Amino acid sequence: MTAISETYNPDVLTCLANLSNDEVFTPPAVANDMLDLLPKELWSDPNAKFLDPASKSGVFLREIAKRLMTGLEDQIPDTQERINHIYTEQLYGISITELTALLSRRSLYCSKFANGKYSIVTNFNDENGNIDFTRIEHKWFNDRCLFCGASQAEYDRSKDLETHAYKLIHTNKPEELYDMKFDVVIGNPPYQISDGGGTGDSAKPIYQLFVQNAIKLAPRYLVMIIPSRWMKGGKGLDVFREKMMNDKSMRYIYDYQDASQVFPGVHIDGGVNYFLWDRDYAGKAEYHYVPKDGVDNVATRYLKVPYSEKVIRDNRQITIIEKVFNKRESSFDSLVSARNPYGFSSDLFNHPHRYPEAKLTMEPASNKLKIYGVKGKKGGAKRMVGYINPAGIPKSDGHLLDYKLFFSKAYTTTATVPPKIIIGEPNTLCTETFLQIGPFKSEQEASNCLQYISTKFFRALLLFNRHSLNMSRDSFSLIPLEDLSALHTDEQLYEKYGFTTDEIEFIEENIQPMEISK
Repeated sequence: MTAISETYNPDVLTCLANLSNDEVFTPPAVANDMLDLLPKELWSDPNAKFLDPASKSGVFLREIAKRLMTGLEDQIPDTQERINHIYTEQLYGISITELTALLSRRSLYCSKFANGKYSIVTNFNDENGNIDFTRIEHKWFNDRCLFCGASQAEYDRSKDLETHAYKLIHTNKPEELYDMKFDVVIGNPPYQISDGGGTGDSAKPIYQLFVQNAIKLAPRYLVMIIPSRWMKGGKGLDVFREKMMNDKSMRYIYDYQDASQVFPGVHIDGGVNYFLWDRDYAGKAEYHYVPKDGVDNVATRYLKVPYSEKVIRDNRQITIIEKVFNKRESSFDSLVSARNPYGFSSDLFNHPHRYPEAKLTMEPASNKLKIYGVKGKKGGAKRMVGYINPAGIPKSDGHLLDYKLFFSKAYTTTATVPPKIIIGEPNTLCTETFLQIGPFKSEQEASNCLQYISTKFFRALLLFNRHSLNMSRDSFSLIPLEDLSALHTDEQLYEKYGFTTDEIEFIEENIQPMEISK
């Protein structure tokens, strides 16, 4: 057996199990990468003040303390005096739960009590120090919290349970939380909270509320790590995305396609990013996009571009999208239905009793219409074909008698080949599991559209615009609507839009071939 080196000193904060995929502990190495974005002169400024408004492990404040201990050594030579000054006058935190408050104090003060026997700080008068945790109650209106949108049924709890009502975002005036100005606000906020919608697992993003209220504190710098989903879509994120795209104070962005590159073992659909917002800066952002292969692609650019209402994350995609946009053609999204075109939720085959007038059967009949859906739980659902009573259709888009395509609306954001696409003949329809594409004048036109979808050109532009598992009509907005009376190939499309060899190679390397099932 090999002896463990006596100098081995593991960092316990690298070993913490995450609370969930929504409340993720930040690895110390990532915290330091984020701190590296800040000006170096901050570490020798005895008046600089730092706030972590969503402290979980205390890692940000701990790593800041290390830098200040070095940077202030000449100005405050006495070690204990320097510790007391840094920890009482410069570092502040708001914990997200009572448990994380204890953990943060232990990380920062080496004691769960700031004024305890083992605390490295000798001049705190109370056990909390500068790590605050105050139990906050949600403000309910129509069964949801007015501030964060949480479900009252899930979060209206007794005093011995956490409410997950986070202090920074449960106020209209966050600037009044502290009677001081902060130079730096930094953190990794909770990402979402259940809003009680859908089947009970519906969640509302809340990380954007932390960003917005942190900016209201008017710090010189804001550094946060959040999901990248806001860049493309997400529930209730349109206004936030528009503000962020137009905010020229965004100085640096590091955007990771795969969240596990930052948080090992954690899956966050759409990836994650951290950024530096600089109050006194106005210009282009230095944008780093890191795909799964780990190769950093850098460009200095504005987030807002004329050809997209979303952030173009991968810098290598920009010229491809620009060339398509410059043709000023109609968009393919005009052929894509809104969500649930016929009013049947995806649970039709699991719970047909919820649609008694449809009289779902598995056997065809002359007086029934064919319907496509799925049966089973998420991750193991199987595609199904059933037959229903026409009088039981909740709604219709007027294209029941036309040819169309049924396109699965859900598959992973990194997949470049969608599940089998169905050609829907007249008198066929689908559940909410599918988006409907069409209508088409003939089966040949529907087949030509399917051929167009199979091109790498089409699926590259679709991939560039995706942000989460579920797609919508808007996911297709970057794709041009070609003449579907004719067939289209990648070679012809590459030539039409004038793609360079590098652009073609990028598409070919990142998009898998797709065979059309007969």
